[in-house]
Order: sequence, then C-alpha cells, then structure tokens
Amino acid sequence: MKRHSLRLRLVAGGIVAILIALAIAGGGLVVLFERHVSRTLAQDLDVHLKQLLANIDVDPQGKLVLSQTPVDPRFADPLSGLYWQVGDDHGQLLRSRSLWDSAMELPVDRPSPGETHQHEASGPGGQRVLVAERAVTLSAGGRPVTVRLAVAEDLARVSEASSAFAKDLSIALVLLGCVLALATWIQVGIGLHPLVALRRGVADIRAGRIRHLPSSVPTEVQSLVEEVNALIDAQEHEIERSRGRAADLAHGLKTPLAALAADASRLRERGERDIARDIDAVGEAMGRHVDRELARARIRGSARGNPATPASVKPLIGSIIATISRTPDGARVTFENFVGDDPSVPLDRTDLAEVLGNLIENAARHATERVRITVAGDGLSLVVEDDGEGIEPSQLERVIERGARLDERGGTAGLGLAIVQDVLEAYEWGLHLSKSELGGLKARIAPRSAISKLSSPSATESNASATSQQQA
Repeated sequence: MKRHSLRLRLVAGGIVAILIALAIAGGGLVVLFERHVSRTLAQDLDVHLKQLLANIDVDPQGKLVLSQTPVDPRFADPLSGLYWQVGDDHGQLLRSRSLWDSAMELPVDRPSPGETHQHEASGPGGQRVLVAERAVTLSAGGRPVTVRLAVAEDLARVSEASSAFAKDLSIALVLLGCVLALATWIQVGIGLHPLVALRRGVADIRAGRIRHLPSSVPTEVQSLVEEVNALIDAQEHEIERSRGRAADLAHGLKTPLAALAADASRLRERGERDIARDIDAVGEAMGRHVDRELARARIRGSARGNPATPASVKPLIGSIIATISRTPDGARVTFENFVGDDPSVPLDRTDLAEVLGNLIENAARHATERVRITVAGDGLSLVVEDDGEGIEPSQLERVIERGARLDERGGTAGLGLAIVQDVLEAYEWGLHLSKSELGGLKARIAPRSAISKLSSPSATESNASATSQQQA
C-alpha cells in the first residue's frame, strides 16, 4: 500500500485503537486479578484466624493455652510464608513453627475487641506480608486478659500469581490483537469496496464501455456518484459544443480554400507559376490542418458509448490503394497488399480509413518503388512499409517520443502521422515507427499494450538484431 493510501490510514488507525484498547483491558484485568487474589488471601487468613480464636484459652494461672494449632501444614514449615502468633498484654507469645525464632511486628494501634484488622507489615526475612489480626478478652481466675491473635501470609504469592496471569494474558491478548487486526483489514476492505467499484466504473467510462457510473451504490457515496455523472453530462455537452464549433470552423474554411485554389489556377494560366505554386503550397498546408481538425472533431469522444464495430481490413485497404494509385505519387510505385484472411480490427471503419489512408499516402509519397502492407503475427497489428530513404535514427527517436506532436518535428513526417496518432489515441491504440527491411520507414499500428512492448529496450535490441541478420 502507498503511504497516502486511505486503506493504510484506516487499518493503521484501527490497529492503534486495538492496541490502546488491549493495553487498557490488559492492565485492568491484571489489577482486577490482583484484587481478586488479595480478597481470596484475606478470606483464607480470616479462616485461619477463626481457627486460632476457637482454640485459644487462658488457664487459671493466666497462661495462654492453644488446644489445637491450625491444620495448614505450612504453619509447621520454617519461613513457609504462612504464620500465626498469639500474645497477651503481659508479654506472653505463642507462635507458629514457620516463624522460627522471629516474631511479627504488629502496629501499635490495636484492634477493638471483636474487630478484625487487615494491613501489610514486615515479616520474617524481610518479607512483605498481609496480616489479619483480632483482639479478644478472655477470663483468667476472674480477671480479664486481652489476647491479640494475628495470622499473616507472604504477599509474594499475590505477585507470582499476578505475573503468571499477566504472562498468560499477554499471549491471549496478542492472539486476540492479531485476530482483530485481520478483522479490521477485512472490514476496511469491505467498507472501501464501493470505492473500488467506483474506480472500475470510471475506468470503464474512460474506456468507453459505459457512459455513467451505476446508481446502485451505498448511501455514503450516492452523492459522489450523482456529482460525477452530472460532471460527465456537462463535459459531454461542452465537448459536443466544441466539436460543433470546430467542425463549423473547418467547414467554413473549405470554401475560402477552394476559392484560393481557383485563384491559383487562374494565376497559373496567366503564367504566374511561382505565385500559383506558393499559393497552392499554403492552401495545401491549410487544407491539411482543416482535415486534421475535422478528424479530431469526428473522433473526439468516440471511445465513449458503445464500442466500435470491428472494421474489415482487406477491402478497405484495396479501396485506399485504388484511390491513391490515381495520384501522381501512387502511380509511380507498386503496392504489395499481403493482408489475407480478411482480418478485422476494433476501430470504426471511417477512422480506420483515415489512419490507413494517411499511412499509405505517406509511404507512397516517400517510396522509391515499393509500398508493402502486411498484418503482424498477432493478427491485430497492421504494418505499412516503403523502400524510400526513411527517417534518420536520431530524428526517429524524437518522432516516436511519448507525447510528441509529429507535425512539430519537421522532416518527412507531417500532419498525416499526427492525424493517425490522434485517431489511434481515441481507441487506446498507438503508432510505432522503425526502420523497414525495405530500407524506408516501417509504421505499425497496434493496441497500446503491444506498442509499449515494441518500445521497450529489450524489444528494440531484438528488432535490431533480427534486421542485421536479414541484411547479412
């Protein structure tokens, strides 16, 4: 995807949103898990604390007595992380074996009788422990004795459980993120599909397969389709007006040109041959320009609408040769028509006649003795060659340069080839000029894709190699 791609922006935005959402969700789940583990730990401590409370007593001498220790085996394992201790206000202290030779440091503030306190404290070995403690008042020999009971557990259990949960959760979130990213890609693709359809529709309009964009589109792009169709209608109307003006102008010049030719003929009859020749040259150049504008006015927009009916090549070439043979240039050369099997090309017959007529006329004008018309191996390319002097290689490269106007290059290629290019471009065809095996110019017309292959460096080298072998 390109950097400024709308798809890339939407997908990137979706992925960023997914990452932010997963990060927040992951952090929140870890916090909730820690709170859940802490609550579970506090509940366990409360159970142990109740067991101590149920088994603690004071004998008549005021000595603390624990009839039964809590059943959890961790209380008997030194520094196991689970501890208990019981003390009174006279300094007596009972403790679990897990405390070994240390005691838990409880805060100075004591819980009220019957009230359970939970808080963090420092345990044996520097452990951070969660302590649950409770104070009760017992009777010893008729006097009250305040007993403080405490149960503690190492908070490392919470940290380890949270770390394990976060690790497992991160794997799950990565997998979920990949699935959501793929879903985002698919969703964006589905959402942008109408734009892809619009792009294809515009390409079909440009290629002449349809005239308007289809109206059956989602609501979000309906207004865009309507505006594009309205723009197309407005452009077509303006093009028709321009074509009409160009045609009117060209036809308006036909009569003055005919009068100018008649004046030149009268001057020639009076013996003013030089002036008549100059007038004829100017009139011929103006006539060629008029013909070109008439051709442009006719073919402009011809690629729009229904595709042209394929034109038969063989009879058309025969008619063109018969016409050109009656001209002075055509009468002095031999035409070799090797077009067989009556091939057809997807160009309007009138436009194809304009193309082939200009190419064959140009070849007859510059040929020494022969003009050859053939069909290339692909069955679509038509080739017109002559045995004249051809075009200089340096000038040939400039002539076939993409976007060049041949009538501005001078030399042997004139307005005829420019008209050929104008007509071919309307049908997405192209013109390729090269050195002919006969010695002169070789003009090939073909679809634009085939012309691009012929113009590639590898194709040029291959053609040059084949030509040198044939000449050898």
